[in-house]
Amino acid sequence: MKKQYHYFVVFSIYFHVLLFTYAAVSKLLDFENFQIQLAQSPLLSAFAGFISYSVIFIEFIIAVILCIPRIRLLGLYSSLFLMMGFSIYIYLILNFSDFVPCSCGGILEKLGWHEHLIFNLSSVLLLIIAIIFIEKQFKLLPTTLFSISVTVIISVSMVLMLFLNSEYIIKKENNFTRRFIPHPLSDEKTINLNASSFYFAGNHGDTIFLGNRKAPLLLVTILPHFKTYKIDTLKISEYQHPFKKVELNIVYPYFSVADGSIPIIFEGKLPQLTAQKTKTKPLIFTKIKMTKPHQYIFKATLSKNKKAVLGTLNTQSDFIEIHQNILEAQIDGLFDTDGSINYDSKTHHMVYSYLYRNQYIVTDFQLKNKQTGNTIDTIKKANIKLHTTSNGVTKLASPPIEVNEFQTTYNYLLFNVSGLKGKFESSSRWRNSKVIDVYHYKNKTYEYSFYIKNKNDKKARSILATQKYFYALIGNDIIRYQRRK
Repeated sequence: MKKQYHYFVVFSIYFHVLLFTYAAVSKLLDFENFQIQLAQSPLLSAFAGFISYSVIFIEFIIAVILCIPRIRLLGLYSSLFLMMGFSIYIYLILNFSDFVPCSCGGILEKLGWHEHLIFNLSSVLLLIIAIIFIEKQFKLLPTTLFSISVTVIISVSMVLMLFLNSEYIIKKENNFTRRFIPHPLSDEKTINLNASSFYFAGNHGDTIFLGNRKAPLLLVTILPHFKTYKIDTLKISEYQHPFKKVELNIVYPYFSVADGSIPIIFEGKLPQLTAQKTKTKPLIFTKIKMTKPHQYIFKATLSKNKKAVLGTLNTQSDFIEIHQNILEAQIDGLFDTDGSINYDSKTHHMVYSYLYRNQYIVTDFQLKNKQTGNTIDTIKKANIKLHTTSNGVTKLASPPIEVNEFQTTYNYLLFNVSGLKGKFESSSRWRNSKVIDVYHYKNKTYEYSFYIKNKNDKKARSILATQKYFYALIGNDIIRYQRRK
């Protein structure tokens, strides 16, 4: 073997010795967290226990084999098999999974998933070249290329089998049938917002108000002609607080800026842009919605039992009422009751949609007169598994099935973005769209479904319905559709 070939092979060998050793040791040092991360993978949740031990063992074994000259070639093929498997796993996660889980420790934890994929593919290329250089000296190039191909094919096939047999994917296949009506939306118009961090903060008819996650005091107003938008910067009376998650709510002309982690609520009235701190007594909340001027529905966690509850708040009278009987616990009363607060400004109803089960709750704005309804999918009980770490922190132990992702309501209609594919529905259509199921929550009936297509490979992340239009935030754009009468 030529000298430069020798140096390249040696570099490739010891690079992977260090890589696998470091990765294995990193996983061992934080083994509990590594197992939880594997369990949260949409591909590996059913095999997390076995894989958590075997991956560490295999990485150590390959590192040892690479250090033994007589079986070094076997080590390179083993490395190729493992790195190719990691690469196809990441590709499937990025392109065919509903969510991207945490990485698996070590160096990988410091990289984004796209960078991680590039790193792995570079490693695969390095290994292939090193194998060819070693085999070339024995004039076995055709055999070498065949062996490399077989190794890659077997590795890819095994990961694909895991993907196709994933417990998570199987559980998402549901035996229900949707009713798609022709042309529920038409006359599409788009405004580019130049950012993907906007969310719907409220509306006044077809005047739309947007907040921004990255710029919490930014207010974007889109007028009914839907051609341009106006940007204002809100002001608050106090800035010294350690804000973490600021939420903008608008019930025109009133608006609020709230952060439940502090906790604090500022209120103002448009067109004035300054909000004053309310004198409400401290209340830690995780979600909040303004329903009327100075009136809110919030979600909080009780400190005594760690159960989630809904409540009402009036900032003028400083009246707070906790309603412990609204949310219904199935497993722990916290994770299993996760969901979204939506309010119907037309009918003055609150609709709470559970994230992990086929159920929603309807009340008035005082959280009275509770009724329940069901979505068309088949998951009646939240499919969640919990794990409590050694330091007492409870986490989700596997990826839960998200049934009702996010919603909007208008005039007794609940527009629900479903996380589940129905019977006879196209997989490609499912990947390239969001499906929206429409319910009449007063009559407790399922009406119809329709798709919102992806734009530039981005899915809709928030929706809003008015009397005439249907709005969606997709990527950097807000899109307006004409609703079918």
